[in-house]
Amino acid sequence: MFRISTNMPNDDMQFRLRRQEEQLANIQAKIAGQTKFNNLRDDPLAASHAVRYDSYLARLNRFEKNALYAEDRFNQTDAYLRQANDILQRIREIAVQGANGIYMREDMRAMGIEVNELMKELTSIANAVGPDGTRIFSGDKALSEPFRLIEGRVEGGEETLVTAVEYRGAGATRKTETGDRIYINLDISGGEAFWAEKMQIFSSVDATNYQVPQRSSFFIDGVEITVNPGENLAGIVDKINDSSAPVKAYIEPDTRALVLEGTNAHIIRLEDREGTTVLQDLGMIDSNAETDAPNWNPSAKVFGGSVFDMVMQVRDALYQGDSTIAGGAGIGGMDLALANVQARLTDIGSRAERAESTWRRINAEIPAVTSAYGREASLDFATASLDLSMFDFAHKATLQTAAKILPRTLLDFLR
Repeated sequence: MFRISTNMPNDDMQFRLRRQEEQLANIQAKIAGQTKFNNLRDDPLAASHAVRYDSYLARLNRFEKNALYAEDRFNQTDAYLRQANDILQRIREIAVQGANGIYMREDMRAMGIEVNELMKELTSIANAVGPDGTRIFSGDKALSEPFRLIEGRVEGGEETLVTAVEYRGAGATRKTETGDRIYINLDISGGEAFWAEKMQIFSSVDATNYQVPQRSSFFIDGVEITVNPGENLAGIVDKINDSSAPVKAYIEPDTRALVLEGTNAHIIRLEDREGTTVLQDLGMIDSNAETDAPNWNPSAKVFGGSVFDMVMQVRDALYQGDSTIAGGAGIGGMDLALANVQARLTDIGSRAERAESTWRRINAEIPAVTSAYGREASLDFATASLDLSMFDFAHKATLQTAAKILPRTLLDFLR
């Protein structure tokens, strides 16, 4: 009796059919995913290019959103600074009016009341909250109120008036990335926008024999300055002056102490790096105070007033009926306040222009990168449709042919 075996032709036919089914599944997956390759091995070179383009495109989309956020932030800051500028202009007009010397004491007192109310509105602007819920002028303390009003009695006034406006914000060190390792500063802190005079800090510690005990560093307005063991006060002064911090340092001739002076109107922020005490040793900051300004040593002499100090100077002169102070120091202080606010307006306008220019550049670059990605990864649907039809026809033809040419099985002989 003969043994009948059909394994070889069956296995061969099944192998070929599975290859065709795999080709069909592969082209169908490409059409469904609209991509040229399902696996990196389909086209390694195109896949490597596509991965890089896709990664860069994702970064561009993020940079575009960052640039738009920065532009919106700058526009909000600009709007509030313009309101502050208008209020300061009005206060200066009142100071000029009160300096004429033709008004009665009651008239000048009424002017002082108006100035006091305008100062409250100015404080509201300085404490403004943006649409994202953060304070516009709080710097890094984005959720904290940067300025706090303190009210009491002043000479010549019977009502409760503003006696001080304390700054409780932090430095403006927030940045947003608008390109690979390209950053734009997002904020202007209240200690910058609402300051009027160049600040000076005079230490009272004689540092003639001072030497840095160990490698240390400290921060001035967010700029890190590193000093080495054995450096004396003169070396520290040189390091400060060579840094990008907006201050200049020198040694006071009489007391041989360190003096810092701002190069523009802003509140100077000082901080020792954790574990070091250079600024504390030099008598500039208080070891028990918070790191955010004001944290100066109680024995240090600090000069340089805020915009609110200038406004209170005008108000107090009007309340006291002193047209000389109103027209002299009062107007002079308002000029300083206005000059700083207008300088900050120029700065924020420049940043807004840069953010808009960056957005336009990125917005034009995204289609080009998308096109390059498409050339490497996108599927040619005409070719894919033709391949699908060809594979489908070949598969059906193979099935029909197999049904005719495969030898009979054992079951055929048992019937």
